[in-house]
Amino acid sequence: MGLLFFAIESSGQDMQFTQFNAAPLYLNPAFAGATIEHRFATNYRNQWSGIPGHFVNSTFAYDHNLSEFNSGLGLVFARERAGTGALGSTEMGLLYSYHFKIDKKIMIQPGIKFNYITRSVDFSKLVFNDQLARGGSSVTSDDIKLDNVNYLDITAGFLVYSANFWGGFSFNHINEPNQSLNNDESPLFMKFSAHGGYKFDLSEGGRKSLNTSYFNLALHYKSQQKFDQLDIGLYYTKEPFTYGVWYRGLPGIKSYEGIFNSDALAIILGYKLVDYNLNIGYSYDLTVSRLASSSAGSHEISLIYEVASKKKKRRSKRFFVPCAKF
Repeated sequence: MGLLFFAIESSGQDMQFTQFNAAPLYLNPAFAGATIEHRFATNYRNQWSGIPGHFVNSTFAYDHNLSEFNSGLGLVFARERAGTGALGSTEMGLLYSYHFKIDKKIMIQPGIKFNYITRSVDFSKLVFNDQLARGGSSVTSDDIKLDNVNYLDITAGFLVYSANFWGGFSFNHINEPNQSLNNDESPLFMKFSAHGGYKFDLSEGGRKSLNTSYFNLALHYKSQQKFDQLDIGLYYTKEPFTYGVWYRGLPGIKSYEGIFNSDALAIILGYKLVDYNLNIGYSYDLTVSRLASSSAGSHEISLIYEVASKKKKRRSKRFFVPCAKF
């Protein structure tokens, strides 16, 4: 029971994805509409699967490029489960972005997201001390004053990119909503995220070559209160395959209460069904922190499907964010 109240009183953890490029609308609302016409994306993450009460995250997103209005619209649904399933969070978000060029080679996109979030506790998945004493008999929880909490969460972001470079940032939880389940003050503190990368084209004959081959160097930095994290990685793509390696941590720069800031080494594998414009990604995080012996790592799967009418494909002269899809 004490673990439950520890989870309630602690600050909320945002969902984390190793394949953050495959969750663009969750990463930054400025990505809304950064596709030819329609894009569907889904992600599933099982974090630290060897630890009881580990985190399980899933998202589904859709966005649409309103090219005639230089705009993008998006919808995001996300679900997180933690603490043997007792503590849950559900998000529903609406996104908007506006697109414009500052010259022929550079695109600018600001964006905003309004999230409606529900947090709750499922008492049917909890075991109380008096149940153990009575051999599993049912128990009432009338004396526990916990209510579902609903709140609005606001995120704003910015994105700039060319045919080879991309960079952006976002401010999450701008309004710092109260997420407490027991009527106390537990603000969801604002989080800053910066991300970007560069694409090195290796294709013979340039981007029009059928033998597409390139490197992507990318990074993702997050900061919330006194905690921060850096992901840095490298992708190699030779269609239809993509291979990536990532490191997460700030070794030698940051430590928290004597804990060395080194979290995980991740391996990413991707495959593109070119005829269907479907990208499939899998990643495994090998934990290198003090949890290495018990965490069993983290698994993540992503799917991105992009589709456009033949008319849209013919008319599109726009270049798109040159980051890998995974």
